[in-house]
Amino acid sequence: MRDALGEVQSVVVLGGGSDIGRALCVRLAGGRCDTVVLAGRPEDGMDEVESAVRAAGASDVQQVHWESTAPDTHQQVVDEIFDRVGDVDLVYVPAGILGSQEAFDADPAFAAKAVEINFAGLVSSCLAVANRMRAQGHGTIVVMSSVAGVRTRKDNFVYGSTKAGLDAFAQGLGDSLVGTGVQVMVVRPGFVHTKMTEGMDAAPFSTTADQVADVIVGGLASGREVVYAPPLLKYPFAVFRNLPRMVWRKVAERG
Repeated sequence: MRDALGEVQSVVVLGGGSDIGRALCVRLAGGRCDTVVLAGRPEDGMDEVESAVRAAGASDVQQVHWESTAPDTHQQVVDEIFDRVGDVDLVYVPAGILGSQEAFDADPAFAAKAVEINFAGLVSSCLAVANRMRAQGHGTIVVMSSVAGVRTRKDNFVYGSTKAGLDAFAQGLGDSLVGTGVQVMVVRPGFVHTKMTEGMDAAPFSTTADQVADVIVGGLASGREVVYAPPLLKYPFAVFRNLPRMVWRKVAERG
């Protein structure tokens, strides 16, 4: 349970090798968070994340095998984590792949796999988490969406559609948990400089993993349901999402 100052004391990351997850856990460990569970695959770089989080001050850092594409295991994995930790304040869900539209067009099976990783597997995992948080009577689930899901573009519409679906799911999940003590926060970043975007041309208003972590921590402190990173992106996308499709096509081509 969060302490008397409202600070997170325990966090689980579904996608434990995430650069943003690393930045967030380091930020939390520098405060009063002592228990960190990194859930993912060994090949995703969780050892490096664990080292960074321990160096930041967390003494209880664990790694758990979790795969988005194995939904039949999700409830069991989540139950084992909650049973082991005893009380979980925060579950952060950054797992996903970016891919390219060209690759998805060339290999529809790869596109379907991206949907499974970015959306379907996170639905089953978040529902499992919600069940346990509802039972404990408190907690926050932070779901990593994207501005790409606010209005999809033709150059990344498969990826954007997975984020649009996840965003809608997370909002609905949050609504279903009102009154239970459990909250859901949706994070909509723009272009973030991470290992996932390495080598890509940065989009306008690009940001870093550390800056996104700061936005998340600020959103947790204020009890926000939706945050943008950087925050100013909420203004253009409030306009973009309502543009007529013909106009949006022209805007997206220029962007």
